[in-house]
Amino acid sequence: MKRTIAIVCGGDTSEFEVSLRSAQGIYSFIDKERYTLYIVEMRGTDWHVQLPDGTKTPVDRNDFSFWLDGAKVVFDFAYITIHGTPGEDGRLQGYFDMLHIPYSCCGVLAAALTYDKFACNQYLKAFGVRIADSLLLRQGQSVSDEDVIGKIGLPCFIKPSLGGSSFGVTKVNVKEQIQPAIAKAFAEAKEVLVEAFMDGMEITCGCYKTKEKSVVFPITEVVSHNEYFDYKAKYNGESDEITPARIPDELRDRVQKLTSAIYDILGASGIIRVDYIITEGEKINLLEVNTTPGMTATSFIPQQVRAANLDIKDVMTDIIENQF
Repeated sequence: MKRTIAIVCGGDTSEFEVSLRSAQGIYSFIDKERYTLYIVEMRGTDWHVQLPDGTKTPVDRNDFSFWLDGAKVVFDFAYITIHGTPGEDGRLQGYFDMLHIPYSCCGVLAAALTYDKFACNQYLKAFGVRIADSLLLRQGQSVSDEDVIGKIGLPCFIKPSLGGSSFGVTKVNVKEQIQPAIAKAFAEAKEVLVEAFMDGMEITCGCYKTKEKSVVFPITEVVSHNEYFDYKAKYNGESDEITPARIPDELRDRVQKLTSAIYDILGASGIIRVDYIITEGEKINLLEVNTTPGMTATSFIPQQVRAANLDIKDVMTDIIENQF
């Protein structure tokens, strides 16, 4: 019997459209001879399955099932590719845990922790991971321009502490940009991070582990054509993504070892991607951990899989079968 897989996408943040593209990528990657696939799109309380004929049918949230040709279809596994809430922050993981439906990514705690950039970075700092100096603002809190300049310095980044795809992010170069940048970030999330600028090379490294194997992918070097790796650089081709990265072998090995260690410290599952800045002296500084990384054909993880001479179909099978 073929297992029935839900590729779960959408969500309630600005990353909705990015998530839909990742779902199409994952649909193309998974072995269709081995699995029966359906894309499940979520937005608020509107959960529906996209059927092969182009129509949509609602999902019963009581047991995560739907009806097709008079028969009830129950999913064996959920591949979560929602970037943002409720799929990246632990909420959907808790729902699937209660229904005893296995899924592709981190559990509740690791998902919730990594979704909050400030909390995750501070947690990993306790294990010796280098991070940028930062301030956290919660909704209703404020900070003066003088405090930002005195404690963090300029330039700096002001961004939502929750979320991704560079929505709400501003690189602040002058004092007059600070308060508008904070307001912009608060429009995306209830927590805002003011983070010191680190001058260096941006790289990213993917990793996944199963009961039988540990795989750390080749590293990608990111060269943005813009002031930083913003939405246009990520999704509109306004960057160069070089895999493997042009770094010394010793540095490559240290980054891959650190990525594997972060995976274990967090108790991660499925594929994660860890973003870094390499500063002067080949110092490795953590930017953030992504537990539901983008999976379009041109995303970092598929690039790294190809560079490792692996078949993405086999990687997807590894992720799915590891839960059974």
